Amino acid sequence: MSANTLNFPPDPWRLRETAPATAAHFLNETLFALGNGYIGLRGTGEEGYSGPAGTSMDGTYLNGFYESEPIHYPETAYALAKTNQFMLNVPNAKGLQVYVEDEPFDPLTGTVEHYERTLDLRTGLLERRLRWTSPRGRTIDYHSRRLVSFDNKHLLALQVRVTPVNFSGSMRVVASLDGAVKNLEAGDDPRVGSAVSGPALTLLAVEQDAHYAALVQKTRNSGFHLVSATRTQVDGAANATFLQQGLRLEQAYTFAATQGQVIEVTKYASYHSSRDYPEGELAERSRAVLAQAQADGFDALAARQAAYLADFWQQADVEIDGDDALQQGIRFNAYHLLQSVGRDGKTNIAAKGVTGEGYEGHYFWDTEIYIFPYFLYNKPEIARKLLDYRWAGLESARRRARQMSHEKGALYPWRTIAGEECSAYFPAGTAQYHINADIAYSIKQYWDATGDIDWLRACGAEIVMETARIWTGIGSWDRKGCFVINEVTGPDEYTALVNNNYYTNAMARQHLEFAAAIADQLAAEYPEDHARIAAAMGLGSEEPAEWRRAAGAMYLPYDQELGIHEQDDSFLSKKRWDFANTPADKYPLLLNYHPMVIYRHQVCKQADVVLALLLLSDRFTLEDKRRDFDYYEAVTTHDSSLSSCIYSIIAAEVGYQDKAYDYFMETARMDLDDTHGNTRYGVHTAAMAGTWLGVAYGFGGMRVVDGAVRFAPTLPRQWRRYQFHIHLRGCLLRVAVDAAGTTYTLLRGDALRFTHRDTVIALTAAQSTHQELA
Repeated sequence: MSANTLNFPPDPWRLRETAPATAAHFLNETLFALGNGYIGLRGTGEEGYSGPAGTSMDGTYLNGFYESEPIHYPETAYALAKTNQFMLNVPNAKGLQVYVEDEPFDPLTGTVEHYERTLDLRTGLLERRLRWTSPRGRTIDYHSRRLVSFDNKHLLALQVRVTPVNFSGSMRVVASLDGAVKNLEAGDDPRVGSAVSGPALTLLAVEQDAHYAALVQKTRNSGFHLVSATRTQVDGAANATFLQQGLRLEQAYTFAATQGQVIEVTKYASYHSSRDYPEGELAERSRAVLAQAQADGFDALAARQAAYLADFWQQADVEIDGDDALQQGIRFNAYHLLQSVGRDGKTNIAAKGVTGEGYEGHYFWDTEIYIFPYFLYNKPEIARKLLDYRWAGLESARRRARQMSHEKGALYPWRTIAGEECSAYFPAGTAQYHINADIAYSIKQYWDATGDIDWLRACGAEIVMETARIWTGIGSWDRKGCFVINEVTGPDEYTALVNNNYYTNAMARQHLEFAAAIADQLAAEYPEDHARIAAAMGLGSEEPAEWRRAAGAMYLPYDQELGIHEQDDSFLSKKRWDFANTPADKYPLLLNYHPMVIYRHQVCKQADVVLALLLLSDRFTLEDKRRDFDYYEAVTTHDSSLSSCIYSIIAAEVGYQDKAYDYFMETARMDLDDTHGNTRYGVHTAAMAGTWLGVAYGFGGMRVVDGAVRFAPTLPRQWRRYQFHIHLRGCLLRVAVDAAGTTYTLLRGDALRFTHRDTVIALTAAQSTHQELA
């Protein structure tokens, strides 16, 4: 158990800090972060932070709002990614500094009593309560509340209530909007920070009066306008003044404080950018949002926040009976996923969400394979918005395909914000062609789960078919008549530029089959849509047959002697990494060994073949899965946070229950316990979603194949009971498992048909059924 576990008492619905601590501050800024899929606020106090250097990275982020800079290569080559995009640390609007006479409120000075900071997952409020005595002996009770609105993506609100305990006298509250912020610069760890060359935002204008402040800025290279604005409301008589100090705008409110009487200051802030609206509308929209927020008041905003979350938890809650710390971790993960995911069709979900600058705010294939299923089965309307984001990026993907010498088709980027490839290291980036198959896989999942033919006709079919063309473009036929795909990188980033990566080929096969099936269905049932799409992409009448032929002859490496699926043509011929003589401080390997050293060895950073066992589950026997698991587990470091959840699921399926539970626990509290040692730079959103996968796909044994759902639940011996929910074809199903068996209840919808092991079950509205575990 980590020190951080002890700092957060197990609580099923709250994260609770009981003492301020500089040693944990950097990490806790991430864990207490608030967001709404657009705005992200790290969990620094509204008074700022005066602790030691290197123990804080205060930040405010906007999902999808980015700066761009050229990527500089000492040696360049044709079609390397030209421009990086990185999420910006935008002006800090949460500043509220209290002064007791002339002494600034600072929990790291003076004396603190009765300290408690809580993030309540049911209300979405971050609250802090404490009693503080200043160095000169003046005591106040301090209570702050903060939210980032799920109801309006542009809005946040915070409130401070201060009560003089042992004195009457002058008190002052300074509300600030601080544009003098900067991004974290990248160091030796490629997962952290950005290569920003200077201030990214240029000041265009300032607006300020006694209660309103706004900075109007523009990015230097990406050309976006941003209006960051605040409105401050004071309860009671105060003398108000305002001041501009460079990029920092301040409003100061001076009170004649009376012992025992509360001083209350509420601040509303908004961010509007030209990624959403014409630049001429930004200032007016900012004023309107803030005026409405003030008219509503903090309590009304808090009530709407709680109502939104009540509906979310009703659909998406996972309950574990038997482990309070685990229950806390599962709900914490689900809450951060909701805080991090874009839901406007123009943004996605970054690897670190909106909690930190790790990976520069980039979106990866993590979305489709790890995070998308979570939203598909818990909040399908958000899942559709994630697919809309890929639809919006189709033209960029077409351009990238031409850059990569594909005459037709679309190639999606490995890492991006706006749709262009941003990976400067192509062996582990651009070479991951499987991103196309991953996106097609998520579209097939969406179609199977929702039956949303309208979206498939309008958007999905064209994405699937356009990206399928890349496989016939990159692949070729060998002398034995097999269709092969050479010089790609699979999910395992410790094995690069190989021939016939099993995962890539297997996913490409399904992609090609799905594309051909869609083409046939559209031609037969929706000929006008088929004609429109065919014209838009120049689809040849012979192409679907080519896709089927390539899929049917796809080469899938298999070693007869070992009885396992080879990760690629060369993997088994490499020498194994010497795990026994690798010191613990040499992990993760990518920070301690040159890539070529790693590439020469039989070692995996994460699940690769084992991931295929999950995604294409019906194509493997149980014996296949067990042999593959046994072999690849022995050579996998799990240096990637994407790995342990997949190993947990397959371990559960092949009967390794203890291993399944151990891997699951590595995932479920990864960020709360900081097991990878880098959560201070942001949460691990893919692993957070992997926790839900571990419950539903792992212990619940859930699989969806061509729209048919089956469950094969098991009960970990550490638990008394668990339950989760899934949305499917307009229905909401609750799956509850205990020692007596599994109870399925149809909470919404008229009828649902699925399989419990080998038993077909058909439920009608509000009906339940109970089945034995095995």
